[in-house]
Amino acid sequence: MSAKSEFERLSGTFFFAGTHQKSNGPAAFKVNDPATGDEIGFVAECTAAEIDQVFDAAKVAQKEWWAESALHRAEVLHEVARKIKANRLELAELLTREMGKTFKESSDEVDWSVTAIDYYAEIGRHENGHVIGPAVAGQLHFTIKQPMGTAGIILPFNFPYVLLCWEAAAALVAGNAVVVKPSEHTSLCTLKFMEYFDDLPKGLMQCITGGAAAGQQLVSSPKTDMIAFTGSVPTGRAVVKACAESFKPHMIETSGNDPFIVMPSADLQIAARGAAFAAFLNAGQVCTSAERIYVHEDIHDEFVSLLVSEAKGIRVGNGLEKNDMGPMVNKRELDRYEKILARAIEQGAVVECGGGRPSGLDKGFFAEPTVLTNVRAEMDILHGESFGPVAPICKVSSLDEAISLANDSDFGLGANIYTMRLDEAMRAVNEIEVGMVWVNAPLLDNDAGPFGGRKLSGSGRQLGREGLDSFRHTKLAMIDPDSNPHDFWWFPYKDSESFQSN
Repeated sequence: MSAKSEFERLSGTFFFAGTHQKSNGPAAFKVNDPATGDEIGFVAECTAAEIDQVFDAAKVAQKEWWAESALHRAEVLHEVARKIKANRLELAELLTREMGKTFKESSDEVDWSVTAIDYYAEIGRHENGHVIGPAVAGQLHFTIKQPMGTAGIILPFNFPYVLLCWEAAAALVAGNAVVVKPSEHTSLCTLKFMEYFDDLPKGLMQCITGGAAAGQQLVSSPKTDMIAFTGSVPTGRAVVKACAESFKPHMIETSGNDPFIVMPSADLQIAARGAAFAAFLNAGQVCTSAERIYVHEDIHDEFVSLLVSEAKGIRVGNGLEKNDMGPMVNKRELDRYEKILARAIEQGAVVECGGGRPSGLDKGFFAEPTVLTNVRAEMDILHGESFGPVAPICKVSSLDEAISLANDSDFGLGANIYTMRLDEAMRAVNEIEVGMVWVNAPLLDNDAGPFGGRKLSGSGRQLGREGLDSFRHTKLAMIDPDSNPHDFWWFPYKDSESFQSN
């Protein structure tokens, strides 16, 4: 495979009824290799008619898919996972060239996609409802799970494969059709990814491309029955408002501003390595990145020295070479991040390392891993999502202060703490207002455990049983096999049960 020829083939297409088709819409978005700045393709803005055509195909395919057995759906999804795994290197290369992350990170993402599909293939046939104790003797009361219909999935650029699989695998195994709208910055590799779902009924898994207009049609159309959105708070709010018009079910994940607490009992060398990974993975373009590092004053200076050493050792460069951190996804994101960094410095933050663009990397959208100290609780950088390679360190005097500051945020996705004291770990688990807490284990995911947040980080869950139910209706059934009269509450009411005056 030539990446160049693949990008040329995929440019301007959308994935409809099992094939890539050229869109009649304009070439709305240029695709540039983040490591070089070179143009490698373009993304079309699908027309309204094309998108509507996709919805119609999804409706037909969904009925066929839901008519199959749960075992059949599981077997087909396992085959999808095998095909993706067999094409791991090709998919990883395309992702690195289009999005910028290192080849190692791209390869890992493909692997995580495979495990998510395999997990849902099995859990999807594990249970389909529950028998519950009847309220009336002799009756059968139970619930069943049913698909919503067509699920629309809107994705960000940072993890286009795995976030797609977290949601699409759950939706598919639940019996839904899926229409994906990827970020315009990772549409080409997503279009390639669609090819490995070819064992599904044609039209069951489709991909439209474009910007806001395509997303709006996906959300507002009466032909979609559920929306899963991952992205910014402003867009997430718009999605929720549009869904509210028809009470359309939705799952929303809208950014994070995760705290990372380091206490004196921690192994500081390990904690520094964990913090470096949590802050600089994927150039900091991770919703669960460590964006606020609260370090106890007793070990502050030592920890800073260790983290600076870790940051300086990170190799920055083209993700297809032997490097640890690639570029940011595009110039707009780099400019946005640099403004956040400049504001922090203006407010008094001290740059311990980094703070600029790496020397010798004049092309592309690279930024240095940056460690900031003298960061105060009121600074802007601690109250928004930086989404870039920066580790702002704020000194604290106690765990009480650290937890209080951790909760002083409009976001509530995840939180980290490094400590060897069980009481401190359990306080963090119980008291920090987030959806996930990592103790000495930053940024781990588990297909069997729910992923999601609180506050402005969104609503609903991905992964686990909770993630599966995000794409299913629950229906209650009550059966009286003997069709007995229900005289205990039917008409006519007994005179003895009427109001008795004195």
